[in-house]
Amino acid sequence: MQPRRWEVIRSSRDKSYRVFSLRTDRAVSPRTGMAHDFFVLESSSWVNVIPLTPDEQVVMVRQYRHGTRDVTLEIPGGLVEDEDTPEQAAVRELMEETGYGPGRVTELGSVHPNPAIQNNRCYTFLASGVMPQGEQHQDDREDIEVVLVPLNRIPSLIRNGDITHALVIAAFYRLFIEHSPELLKGFR
Repeated sequence: MQPRRWEVIRSSRDKSYRVFSLRTDRAVSPRTGMAHDFFVLESSSWVNVIPLTPDEQVVMVRQYRHGTRDVTLEIPGGLVEDEDTPEQAAVRELMEETGYGPGRVTELGSVHPNPAIQNNRCYTFLASGVMPQGEQHQDDREDIEVVLVPLNRIPSLIRNGDITHALVIAAFYRLFIEHSPELLKGFR
C-alpha cells in the first residue's frame, strides 16, 4: 500500500527563534489510526548561489559554522527575507557575502533540506559572469573569507571532504547534471 498524508489534528508553535520556530504537530496515521507528536523546525526558505567568474572560477566563502564548530568551504547563501523572491535573495547574499555581482542569474532548482523535521526549501541559482562590484557587507554574526576556486576542482574538493555542506554538494550536483556533465568525471 502506498503511503498517504497523515491528518494533523493539532498544531502549535512552541517557541520562536531568529531563524526558525519550533512547531509541534499531533497527527493520525492513516495506516494504524494512532496519533503521534511530531516536531517541525519552521523556517523561511533558503538560497544558495554558485557564482562563476568569466574564467570559470567559483567565488566561494570560508566561514566558521557554530553547528559543527568548524570552518567550512561553501558557496554564498542565506535566508529568503519576506520582501525577497528567491532570486533577489540569491543576488543580495552574493553581494553581501562576497562583494561580487552577477551578470546573469539562472535558477537550477530546489531541494527540501530535511523534510523529516523542516518545512522549508533551499533554492539554488547559478550566477554567471560575476565580477567584483563592491565591498562585502557582513552582519555581526558573520566572518567570511572569499576564496576563488576553479570550477573543475570542485569534484575533487567534494570527494576529498574539503566541501562537506550537504546543500552545497546538492547545488553543485544540479550544476553538473544540468549544465556541465563533463565535470562529473571528476567524481570517479
